Amino acid sequence: MQGSAHSRRVLLVLTLAYVLNFVDRQVLAIVALDVKKELELSDTQLGLLLGPAFAVCFTLSGFVLARIADVTSRRAVLALGVAAWSLLTAACGLARGYATLALLRFGVGIGEATGTPPSHSLIADYFPPDRRARAFSVYGLGIYFGTAFGFAGGGLLAQYFDWRTAFLAAGLAGLPLALWIALGVREPERADARVDAPPLRAVLPAIFATTTFRWLMVAAACQAFVGYAVLSWGAPFLRRVFGLSPGQAGVAFGLIAGVAGALGALAGGALVDRLAQRDARWYAWLSAAVSLAAFPACATFVLARDVALSLAAFGVFYLINNAYLGTLWTLVQGLVAPRLRATASATQLAITNLVGYGLGPLLVGWLNDALAPRFGDESIRASLLVCACVGAASAVFFWRCAHSVREDLAAASS
Repeated sequence: MQGSAHSRRVLLVLTLAYVLNFVDRQVLAIVALDVKKELELSDTQLGLLLGPAFAVCFTLSGFVLARIADVTSRRAVLALGVAAWSLLTAACGLARGYATLALLRFGVGIGEATGTPPSHSLIADYFPPDRRARAFSVYGLGIYFGTAFGFAGGGLLAQYFDWRTAFLAAGLAGLPLALWIALGVREPERADARVDAPPLRAVLPAIFATTTFRWLMVAAACQAFVGYAVLSWGAPFLRRVFGLSPGQAGVAFGLIAGVAGALGALAGGALVDRLAQRDARWYAWLSAAVSLAAFPACATFVLARDVALSLAAFGVFYLINNAYLGTLWTLVQGLVAPRLRATASATQLAITNLVGYGLGPLLVGWLNDALAPRFGDESIRASLLVCACVGAASAVFFWRCAHSVREDLAAASS
């Protein structure tokens, strides 16, 4: 592990990269209705842009890029990836048709696949096991700050300029950060530097060898389903049902998501670091509890008839629901050998993005179109409520992880 001062600086720059990762993927959500109007799209087509257009390429390229990070320089993979996804996001602002925008979203997905796996692997080498959940929770702030900046900044730019300006601004902001990563992050020695990386054909069987990892992936997929459905359609929901402007919806939704999500992730990471020292099953127990407790708040968010109550309920939902994040990433890194960490992270991202990003936004869009003849704009309430039920189901699978988590963590560290 590197010196503590440098470790903190590295964590800062990795977190900033994650902020931009989410800015660039979330800016489409706040300008979605403007894109739909100009390009004359259906909700189903919009759902494809919000979900599968990103998730499929993100997933397919993620394994290859993570494998490269496991056997080469993680810093170089991350720096090149930040530059690539930033340029492609900016190019989305120049798209003149649906096909072009979809192809550019494919490219953004490939670029962003370089973000989390090498970052997770670097954090695991820079921080000892008893500090990792907190470090991962800090890194996880990128989700919430990126969501806040993406929605608030994108909404205001779309309102006062246009949706194309929002894409251009979001993309170009990443180029200086790519240079900072290339020049300012040291590649640490891996914990198993003297051990050769296993052949590719043996990687996935090794990662899925533990019972806990398999159940954890099912739970994470359910959480991702509701998380990405709400992030992708939450601002359009506020605009469509309550008549908010892009700026109003972006600022309100983004700031609440940023503050509530960050507080939830930090509190959850700090709490589980302490509880897990007594009993490692708290990694699973805490995640199960927050997944179940978040459901009533999510249901209130989508069913409330008053915009203030809806936004307040969203804040409660996002605060509670994100307390599991540090636990998820700590377990993903702790259940595998160090030489498999980036690939294990890519595996988790592949599953959560295919199910969450790939299916969540698409299902909402499809249900919106299917229910619109009967319910009109109100159909989005039922669509999001279905996704909330899937998120609550993750509690069952997190609870199942508790049966084997102590033994599997001990076996991986021996």
